[in-house]
Amino acid sequence: MYLGLDLGTSGLKALLINADQRIVATAHADLTVQRPHKGWSEQNPQDWCEAAEKALLALKASHPEEMAAVKGIGLSGQMHGAVLLDKHAQVLRPAILWNDSRSHIQAARLDADPQFRAISGNIVFPGFTAPKLVWVKENEPEIFGEIHKVLLPKDYLRLWLTGEYLSELSDSSGTAWLNTAQRRWSAELLSASDMDIAQMPDLVEGTEQAGRLRLEIASKFGLPLGTIVAGGGGDNAASACGVGTVAPKRAFISLGTSGVVFVANQQYSPNAESAVHSFCHALPNTWHQMGVILSATDSLNWFAKISGQTPPELISELGETLKTPGGVSFLPYLSGERTPHNDATVRGSFIGLAHESDRSALTQAILEGVAFAVRDNLEALRAAGTEITQAIAIGGGSRSIYWLSSIATILDIPLEVPQDGDYGAAFGAARLGMIAAHNLDPVAICTPPKIARIVEPVSQLSIAYEEAYQRYRSAYKRIASFDLSSD
Repeated sequence: MYLGLDLGTSGLKALLINADQRIVATAHADLTVQRPHKGWSEQNPQDWCEAAEKALLALKASHPEEMAAVKGIGLSGQMHGAVLLDKHAQVLRPAILWNDSRSHIQAARLDADPQFRAISGNIVFPGFTAPKLVWVKENEPEIFGEIHKVLLPKDYLRLWLTGEYLSELSDSSGTAWLNTAQRRWSAELLSASDMDIAQMPDLVEGTEQAGRLRLEIASKFGLPLGTIVAGGGGDNAASACGVGTVAPKRAFISLGTSGVVFVANQQYSPNAESAVHSFCHALPNTWHQMGVILSATDSLNWFAKISGQTPPELISELGETLKTPGGVSFLPYLSGERTPHNDATVRGSFIGLAHESDRSALTQAILEGVAFAVRDNLEALRAAGTEITQAIAIGGGSRSIYWLSSIATILDIPLEVPQDGDYGAAFGAARLGMIAAHNLDPVAICTPPKIARIVEPVSQLSIAYEEAYQRYRSAYKRIASFDLSSD
């Protein structure tokens, strides 16, 4: 048996698979985000451990024999978060999360230093870890002076499970401190952020052993003492392992809280100016390019909350057949935007509202706005020299065929929908646990799922969607000059 733990923003998922990679059981625990100021996004790392405890105890209660047979554990998690620990491994302040935009001034300052793009291969985005630490130094100097270690969210769970300060390369690529080509920490970039390499965890590949379970953890959850914990991966790299996006030019589009367009590469191919991420993959000698939308299903969830409906109820009002784009445009920039704009201050907007704009019109605008943001990401990948001819669709939003049809149409590529099953980050993490436990070939394990259907572009709506996309792009240019981020 093999266990995957995926630490998301809204919850933690635990998933058990057997030697045939069949899912045996899952458990989930919710998490909440604290937003004490505009643009801030924080969580208490202890809440992550409590969520993991809840999920693991549920699996122990329902599947004790399977838990006792676990041979490998993989970790996945939300990227970029800053967990600051003192010399006693105590948390110094709430973790600053990936979608926190408070450090946009510090990010711009670091990004103006040419060595960051040259060594990391990426723009220094406000959501990345490095500018968060500069912000802490400038605004909470007493806390900064106490920092002994900086961990990413999933690696704080690793510390809780194993007692080890370790990380892996896919997640660490999103700190702005990694020499991405050489797959190691950059002393130069750390120094430029007033950090020291001694404050970083040691690095392993995602498929390698990265600690073993402590006695207290093993006994509490009915797991074997000393079970191997794999390096694991950042949430998107782990999802890529789950959906088989490990071979060159394989791609997936994820509609989760954030949205992702992810392409695997055998070589390091940076193009920071395109705002595409060039990161290490969770597999050795493999990299990936990735465009990121900060608010994908988060946009629909936001509207569902204020309209008193659930997201499925909102989408059902649109019917089964893809509609011609409406007159309302939606810009899904509720937390700023990353690819391709690198704009922490821009905010979301409805444009073109009229008396006839009812709830379903706004829902349609939201789905189209996210689809157009995915198209922005595709254009950025093309600028970075990568072309996508088809992709697998994953994430909660991919359950809506209407939404996928909208995306396929504006991208003009078919989208593959896997057969029913869970191919996300927790599944990918469990695969990485299997690989680490037995030193298996990652490509042989991380195979693509069987495809249930292919969502083709609606060709008769291509022109209408292209025109709506151009309106969307013009709308961004109109609102980009407004700084809406201040309190």
